[in-house]
Parts: sequence; C-alpha cells; structure tokens
Amino acid sequence: MSTSPVAKKMKSTKVIGTHSGTFHCDEALAVFLLRLTDQFKDADLVRTRDPTKLEPLDIVVDVGGVYDAEKERYDHHQRGFTEVFGHGFSTKLSSAGLVYKHYGKHIIARTLNLAEEEDKVHTLWLQLYSELIESIDAIDNGVNIADGALQYNQRTDLSSRVRRLNPRWNEPASDDVYDAKFAVASKMTGEEFLQQLDYFANAWLPARDIVAAAIEERWDVDPSGEIIMFKQCGPWKDHLFSIESTLQPPAHILYVLYPENPDKSDTKWRIQCVPKNSDSFENRKSLPEAWRGVRDADLEHVSGIPGAFFCHASGFIGGALTYSGVVAMARAALSQ
Repeated sequence: MSTSPVAKKMKSTKVIGTHSGTFHCDEALAVFLLRLTDQFKDADLVRTRDPTKLEPLDIVVDVGGVYDAEKERYDHHQRGFTEVFGHGFSTKLSSAGLVYKHYGKHIIARTLNLAEEEDKVHTLWLQLYSELIESIDAIDNGVNIADGALQYNQRTDLSSRVRRLNPRWNEPASDDVYDAKFAVASKMTGEEFLQQLDYFANAWLPARDIVAAAIEERWDVDPSGEIIMFKQCGPWKDHLFSIESTLQPPAHILYVLYPENPDKSDTKWRIQCVPKNSDSFENRKSLPEAWRGVRDADLEHVSGIPGAFFCHASGFIGGALTYSGVVAMARAALSQ
C-alpha cells in the first residue's frame, strides 16, 4: 500500500507537540525557538492534550506534566516543578525558559554563525534571558513585576499581545481557528526574539568596548573619576553598571558626556545623569534643581556657565554648546 505525501512528510521530519485550545506566549515562543535549531528546523507541529497523541512525538512543550530534557519533555505545570535559569536568575521557568535554557546558546550561535563556545554567545544568552525570556516566564507563572499596586498599567508586553490573538469570547472558535491563530502568535514572538537578538548582537554588545574605554579614561575628564566622556554615544547603561562592579575599587560614575552629532566639528554636547539602575528614572545625582527647565541665556545666567543652553525639567539631561561647557556643567553639578 502506498504512503500519502502527508504521511511521508510526517515520517521524514521531527514533530513538536504542545497543547491545543487557548495559547500563551511561552509555548508560542518555545515552538518558534525550536524551529531555529538544527534538530527541529523543519518540524511539524501537533497541538493536542491527548497523552496518547503526545507520547510518540519527538519533543513536547507546555503540556504533559513532565520536565525531562533527555526525553525532550518541557512542561512546567506539574506539582513540585522549581526549575530556574540560574546565573543569578530565580524566576521559575515556563516552557519558553526551559527551551531557551537548553537550546538558547545553540540558537544564538546558529543564527549569528558563531561557535557556541564563544564568550559573545554566552553574554548574549544571558542578556536575552534578562531582557525578554524572564518576563515571559514570570507572567506565565503568575509572578508580579512589583510588590503593591503598580503606578500605571502596561499592556503592550509580548505576553499581552499574544493573549489578544486568541479567539474572542464572542466569536466562533474551533481547533482549526486556534491552530491558525497560534501560528500567527508563534511568528510574532519569533520576530520579537530575532529583533532583540539582532539589536543585542550588533548594537548593544559592540558598545561594551567603548564604555570600558571611557571608564578607563575617566581620570582624563575630571580628577573625581565620576565623569566619563563618549566620543560617540551608544547603549551604555547595562555595560556601565556591570563594568563598574568589576573594578577595584569599584567605580561610581555620576555623569556621562557625549556629542549630539559626532560627525560635526561644531557639535553640541550633552550631559546625562547615570540612573540608580538601568531601568530606573531616579538618578544617582541629578542636575541642580535651579537649572531644571531653564534654557539658553537664562540657564547661562543661573549656572554661570557660558554656552549652557538646556536642562530638562526632571534634571536627568542637559546640554552645552561646547565640550568645555558641558564639562563645566558636570563639575558644577558635582559640587552641589
């Protein structure tokens, strides 16, 4: 008896399994991540809750009640599950975190055409977990982002966007509808992952050497060692905090100086306060209160600094017409 083309395909490729019905961000991303691997790049997908249909599949995520990497089973709903990513992270993993923990380095190396053993891959693996995967794990496991009431709602996160792709309560739904919408959700989560990987690999990580050099040369900017200068500004906050902590004694930078347009010889300059952490709106030392919201000649008068032309009303950033002017602003702010 001949075998149908569909049956031939199912026999010649790997098959991923996850649950049917309402879907969430974690398994949508887990499926996409698996298809970025050598092992599952051409895998078919079966969405079911039937254990007899899941049992023969090559890998199963977010259903089945088993976490066993050797058996390629990655569920996190079972009683007693406590797996975390490690490396300083303590959030319980979802199916996305489980797949990323075991396959993330391979996926990053394969996508960027690098060796898995490279330090760059390890750094990106940790950074992407921190910036993307951990929040998905936390939301899926019901971990609040903060204690107490939030100051405002945040509903544009990836998990919220995936949730809204499910069929609405007042529209028709069937397995076919759910499966079609799941495909859209998985693609969306994957695009987010790849965009973030591209950013961190090609913009964020290359900036680390620039930040390290600026911190090493901080004594040339000011004897305090609390001001650094970039000849070109890039993503600096994460790198600054991590590099500071490795120095002996640790550095404690308060202000960052950089040109608005490094390609122009007469560029204006900016002074930016270092926040208390990379996600904080609170600064280690804000610009003087008397400067805030003042501009141009009025700011020159209040500060006593020629060329000072701008200070944000919140005191986190300011500007001067020249490098010497912005240095003067930093030194004056240090003294107050």
